[in-house]
Amino acid sequence: MGKVVFHNSISLDGFVAGPNDSPDNPLGDGGEALFAWYFNGDTEVEVPGAPPMKMSKKSAEVFQQGISNIGAMICGRRMFNIARAWGGNPPGRPCFVVTHNPPQEWLMDESPFIFVTDGVESAIRQAQQAAGKKDIALSSASIAQQAIKAGLLDQIALALMPILLGGGVRLFDNLGATPIELETTSVIDAPGVTHLGYRVVR
Repeated sequence: MGKVVFHNSISLDGFVAGPNDSPDNPLGDGGEALFAWYFNGDTEVEVPGAPPMKMSKKSAEVFQQGISNIGAMICGRRMFNIARAWGGNPPGRPCFVVTHNPPQEWLMDESPFIFVTDGVESAIRQAQQAAGKKDIALSSASIAQQAIKAGLLDQIALALMPILLGGGVRLFDNLGATPIELETTSVIDAPGVTHLGYRVVR
């Protein structure tokens, strides 16, 4: 069974999107700066359903290593809506969407989405069955928070950007008062970004 991993870019003050995020403004005000490292190098990286990216060599190595073993993806309904369902081509497949109200237009045999109405724990169980020995990628801050509180998140991989957004979607909200211990597994300084890896200690 693979690991449950959260990957994302984050500002120094802890935000994964700026204020006022919406389908018309997916990363929020100023949030595009969080992913500037996708385009600040000369090493081309392609991901199905996304425009070609050009990263630094170090960042490309980290990125490709991170996605190489992903066997399934989990997101929340809010991210699903903001991403406009990725035009039907999510960055991870199968893509499990945690929601109370599955959108009827995506309930079809050929849909890349599996809608889970009974919570994050169920979504992780189903994703693990689908992924086999590969890892599960959590792709929403709220889903990551719920997985942490349930003791189901194994690793956190953050691309720390040298910017203070001052507001927006904060990654580590709603975790409760109990401290959560992390073990640092990697620190990689690349042009314009620092890649941090952590293991959740249980």
